[in-house]
Amino acid sequence: MIRLAILADLHANLAATLAVHQDAARRGLTEFWVLGDVVGKGPRPREVLDWTQAHASRVIQGNWDARVAGASHRPQDLWPRSKLSPEQLGYLETLPYGIEEQFGGAWWRFVHASSRGLFHRLYPHSSLSDQIEAFAPNPQLGLTQHADALVYADMHEALLLDVEGRPLINCGSVGNPLDSTLPCYLILEFEENGPGYSATYVRLTYNRDEEICAAEASGMPFTREYITELLTGAFQKRRARTGEV
Repeated sequence: MIRLAILADLHANLAATLAVHQDAARRGLTEFWVLGDVVGKGPRPREVLDWTQAHASRVIQGNWDARVAGASHRPQDLWPRSKLSPEQLGYLETLPYGIEEQFGGAWWRFVHASSRGLFHRLYPHSSLSDQIEAFAPNPQLGLTQHADALVYADMHEALLLDVEGRPLINCGSVGNPLDSTLPCYLILEFEENGPGYSATYVRLTYNRDEEICAAEASGMPFTREYITELLTGAFQKRRARTGEV
C-alpha cells in the first residue's frame, strides 16, 4: 500500500504544521507531499520552509511562494521575503509547477491552483467545462498527461467531486483553513497492483494561541486579518492601512 500525506497552504503557520506532522507520524505516514503556499500570510516563513525542506519528499510551487520569491511586491510579499535567505528564495522560485504520477495504472496530477496557471482558480462552482479542462495536458507548465485524477489546493477548502468519473480533490489548508478553524490535510492510499484508492481528510486541533502570539510579536503586515482568519475561518481582505508597512 502506497500512503501519502498531502499538505498545502501551510502559510508560515508553524504551530499547525508541526501538529499535522505529529499526527501523520502517529499514523505511520512518512511520505509528505506539499502542494504549495509554504510561505506568506503567517509569521514564521523561515521555520515552515525549513520544515518543508527537511521533511517533504515532493514540493510544488504555490502562488504565494512565487510572490514572495519575487513575482510581486506587495507589503505581504516583502515582509516574508526579508526573513528568507537568497538560497531559500531561489528554492521557492524554482519549485516545479506540478506532479504527474501513475498509481494503479491511473495518472494522478497534483497542482496548487489549477492546470492553467498559478493565479487561475478552480472553484467548487466552476463550470463543468472548466472542471473537465483541468484534466487536460498543458505542456507549457510541464503537464503532459491526460489526467485521470486531479488533486489541488489554493481554495483552503476540502473538496471531493466526481467529474464524469474522475476524482477532483482539494486537500484543504494546514495553516490557513477557510472552511473551518481547524487545520486539514489529506491522506491518499493506493493499492500497489490495482486501481483502488482511498482519500481520507484529517482535521485536528493545534496550539492556536502560540501562533497568535507569534503573529503579534512578529511585526508582519496584516496581523489583524491573519488572526481573524485563524479565529473564525473567514477570509479577510487585506488593505494597507496608514502607518503599516
